[in-house]
Amino acid sequence: MGSSIMEAKKLEVFEVGPCNDAYQMGFLIGQRFSNEIRSRLSRDLILQNQLLPFAQTLESQQLIKSLIDNNRKKFPGYWDELIGTAEGSGVPVLDVILINFRKEILPFLPKTQTNTKVDASDDCSDVLVVSDTMAIAAHNEDANVALVGHTYLIRATLSDGSSFVGYTYAGELPSCAFGFNTHGLAFTLNSVPPSESEIMAGGIGRNFTSRDLLEATSIDDALSRIQSSEISVGHSYNLIDTRWRKILNVETASRNRVSVCEVGGSPFFHANMYLHLQIEQVQDDNSTSRQERATVLPKETKDDFLSLLGDMEDNRYPIYMTGPTLYTLCTALIDLDDQTLTIIEGNPKNGKVSYVFSM
Repeated sequence: MGSSIMEAKKLEVFEVGPCNDAYQMGFLIGQRFSNEIRSRLSRDLILQNQLLPFAQTLESQQLIKSLIDNNRKKFPGYWDELIGTAEGSGVPVLDVILINFRKEILPFLPKTQTNTKVDASDDCSDVLVVSDTMAIAAHNEDANVALVGHTYLIRATLSDGSSFVGYTYAGELPSCAFGFNTHGLAFTLNSVPPSESEIMAGGIGRNFTSRDLLEATSIDDALSRIQSSEISVGHSYNLIDTRWRKILNVETASRNRVSVCEVGGSPFFHANMYLHLQIEQVQDDNSTSRQERATVLPKETKDDFLSLLGDMEDNRYPIYMTGPTLYTLCTALIDLDDQTLTIIEGNPKNGKVSYVFSM
């Protein structure tokens, strides 16, 4: 197991567009990454053991139908892109729908078949600062170990000439992780666990909202796109504006609840718990442990930030994860002053840079 993980091939970048329509863009992405998408679907145990069996039951029909109807109505273009991705890769459309709505469906699975923590598939850590001397967002992209080797970068040019780069999980809309566009806007994401009473069935999916952010023209536009989404579950967005040298941490929950915190000179660490939106949430020991560890580590320089994200001191809940369940796929470092996004594969302390994108 260990060796096959370590030999993951270098992250690929696919340049796509401008396309005739959203379906064509999805289709080309699906076609290009058909192998990765098929491989990911076959290895995704949550899909195989929980989502697909649930989708065959009568009780799931209303939930899945409302997710499809509401998201297709609000984001018809992104819906076409999702269908195009499935058809381009030659996999069942239902499988692609289920992985894109994983977070919106899992809380509603009958209790008998779920584990206590249904989905430990994406935990991420961010450390952010905007001081006189530096403005940085550093982000660990953590996911289920099944996703190793099943991610890619999409560099898409849209019909209006603008473009975005999004780190993408095979078969999902770009980007459920991090990305940036030619309007100087970037974002990273952290999942957060609202308790069941806080979740709205059949609302807008997080993958659709974050896909929408890739087309935001400014940080205010990004904020209004987040606020206008009637989301189903919670999410934490780090919105980064290189033009105005500004970072906002935005925590959201269903029923249009949004809390915005501007990042300043004291470094701000965010794992997978709500920090400022008052909401009932599921206690996550992994997240709490990383949050506590981050408070004691130095956070003065860019290297400190990378060392923090590479920290493995806590054996049980390290900030930098190498399995058996969770794995840090890569680290993204966004420097607002250099206007670059750097992707580091492997422990960020050792800084093996895969890509540097100029923003």
